[in-house]
Amino acid sequence: MRPAQLLTILDREFTSTTEGHHTPVMLWGPPGVGKSQIVAEVAARHSVPVIDIRLSQMEPSDLRGIPFRKDETVEWAVPGILPNTKRHGPKGILFLDEITSAPPSVSAAAYQLILDRKLGEYEVPEGWAIFAAGNRQGDRGVTYTMPAPLANRLSHFEVETNLDDWVAWAWTNGIDERVIAFLRFRPELLFDFDPAHNPVAFPSPRSWEFAHRSLQKFSNQPQLLLGTLQACVGPAAGIELHAFINSLDKMPDLDDITQGNEVPVPDEIDLQYAVAAALVGRAIRARNDSNATDIIGHILRYANSFPQKEMGVMLVSDLHRAIGETLFQVPEFADWATAIGEVMLYG
Repeated sequence: MRPAQLLTILDREFTSTTEGHHTPVMLWGPPGVGKSQIVAEVAARHSVPVIDIRLSQMEPSDLRGIPFRKDETVEWAVPGILPNTKRHGPKGILFLDEITSAPPSVSAAAYQLILDRKLGEYEVPEGWAIFAAGNRQGDRGVTYTMPAPLANRLSHFEVETNLDDWVAWAWTNGIDERVIAFLRFRPELLFDFDPAHNPVAFPSPRSWEFAHRSLQKFSNQPQLLLGTLQACVGPAAGIELHAFINSLDKMPDLDDITQGNEVPVPDEIDLQYAVAAALVGRAIRARNDSNATDIIGHILRYANSFPQKEMGVMLVSDLHRAIGETLFQVPEFADWATAIGEVMLYG
């Protein structure tokens, strides 16, 4: 399932905790596809904490607690990591990450916690959602088969990669527009993991964020940039991204475009992707300026000049993801929509 759809599902599962309809959720997927990021985004939306428990690093007693003598009986000391209203607040997310990497003795301790929201005398506070995540057995990670009693206590979703969802996230989080442009140009490289070859570095939504960081740190050190990009996304993808970035000196003048001057569209398809992403970046940076409407209007007019109309549609779609419904208030949007509608109908 797409990340955007899962975000909606987990958001609703979180709000349902106070209604008595919450079902614990298990997210399956290979490394780097953004399972943890989806959970973190739900928490950020509601301004609540996430308690991230890595079951793979725990012993059964770490979750169940330790026994202590009280008079003539033995009681259990509840672990401080579990949600507590006084310490952590009335609402939040208990995230059991790497659950498939936990040995069976530890996952067995989580059975009651997940289904009954209890562990001995301890109860999960009413406003806390329970989410879990883990890798599949074919992903070359350290994994155990999920026991049937545990699996039956969760609803299961597989996280798929989706470029549009990643681009929307990337614009929101300030990812370098050169990385976004490259992945628009080479969408199959958003996630390229072959567990049979067990690569160390490979393209994934997470590692493209690392590549973004490398660009911020090493763009002014060209002798190091290629190696640092390869260290993030692997040898082949690193070379392709580096070559793509080096070709950007042939790009047209973006200032001319945003000022409304006539600028020809580059013939090279990779440069067209780069121009489209760069113009979205310009729109984001200009949206609070007094002349933002003019700048966005000029970008919309330029979107109609691409020889492949799909490129203009992609540009405007990314504009909408980046700046929201502000786009619809720009007068040139209606002209663009009319023109593209005629192409779709009669082209």
